[in-house]
Amino acid sequence: MTTKFDELLGQFHAYLASIDSTLVADAVARIDWNMAVRNLQPRPLACVRHLDRAVELAPPAAKPLMRLLAGQRNELHWGQTYTEADFGKAFIDNYGWLEVFGTRGHFANDAVAAGLLILGPEIVYPDHHHVAEEIYIPLTGGTEWRMGEGSFAKREAGEVVHHASNVNHAMRTGKEPLLALYIWRGGPLAQKSNITGTVTQGRG
Repeated sequence: MTTKFDELLGQFHAYLASIDSTLVADAVARIDWNMAVRNLQPRPLACVRHLDRAVELAPPAAKPLMRLLAGQRNELHWGQTYTEADFGKAFIDNYGWLEVFGTRGHFANDAVAAGLLILGPEIVYPDHHHVAEEIYIPLTGGTEWRMGEGSFAKREAGEVVHHASNVNHAMRTGKEPLLALYIWRGGPLAQKSNITGTVTQGRG
């Protein structure tokens, strides 16, 4: 059955296939892209207001995906792991994720989950870890990323960021928002992430 989100899945696949990375190529090759659609209700969040700026910041290869995402923003089912009680209103108003496919996404996949994360400007996503291996590709540049005991370092759009199983990682945005594509594999796809000692249903 053809759905209005098939083009989104297609553009998501096409962008991943364009990335010059053995790690990403292996992940893409292992995904069965013939997925059943889920009928999810739209759930727009405050963070989707950052999509217009993210489109402006995106490299050319990512723009078709991001323009489509921005155009469908209010029809998609966006998720949030946390509440205002966890990290405050500023965080919640500038944070959200879209699972394109996975155990809860617009397309069903029990083997791998993938989607997009939004963080608004001047937001810290604190240290967290999970069993699943995670591959991130920032679609906007300038966000600082930290892994393990290392320091924060800026990553540019199109870079591949790899978080191995159970390795702590964190993100910190500057004056611009972050839109990043993620892939989760090799572990429970809806596992609870451990964040600064608090176990929470997580994505990222």
